[in-house]
Amino acid sequence: MRQLLTRHWTLTAIIVVILLWVGLYLPRTPEFAVVQLKRAIDRRDGEWAAQYVDFDSVVRHAGYEMVDERKGGRMGGLIGRGAVELFSKPLAQIAQQQAERMVNEEAKEVQMPVGAVAAAIVLMHRNSDMASTRFRDSRGRPWEIVMARGEDGRWRVSEVKNIQEILGRPGQTRPAR
Repeated sequence: MRQLLTRHWTLTAIIVVILLWVGLYLPRTPEFAVVQLKRAIDRRDGEWAAQYVDFDSVVRHAGYEMVDERKGGRMGGLIGRGAVELFSKPLAQIAQQQAERMVNEEAKEVQMPVGAVAAAIVLMHRNSDMASTRFRDSRGRPWEIVMARGEDGRWRVSEVKNIQEILGRPGQTRPAR
């Protein structure tokens, strides 16, 4: 009888620890944010999905990446970076509105296949308040996503590296949908 009672308490303690982990630790991880982003997209809730993307940061980093790629000398880089700072806020607002609309309308471009989500989670590297992951989508395009933990403790996508390769270079024709 005593063994049965000891086993029962051990099982109860294990269940309590698991529930505490799920309730307190898991929601504060970048992996959880990726899953929540997928859930929001699957439910066609653009506003909820947008909470997991720092559009200001994503647009600013994309702008810097494009300026650095086209370095037109030191002065050109300074002017380009200044333009990024000047235009990133309004462009981020436009990008957020467009992304929310596309999620709400279930556009193919914003869907997150289960395999890509699983790969992103498995390959997640975390370093303090930053996390990054790399994977290839169904078209074979390489993605490198950087996430940052905000002051509110919530993880958000803060950078998408090589965004020009993913979206296509300016002047390139994109395949018809």
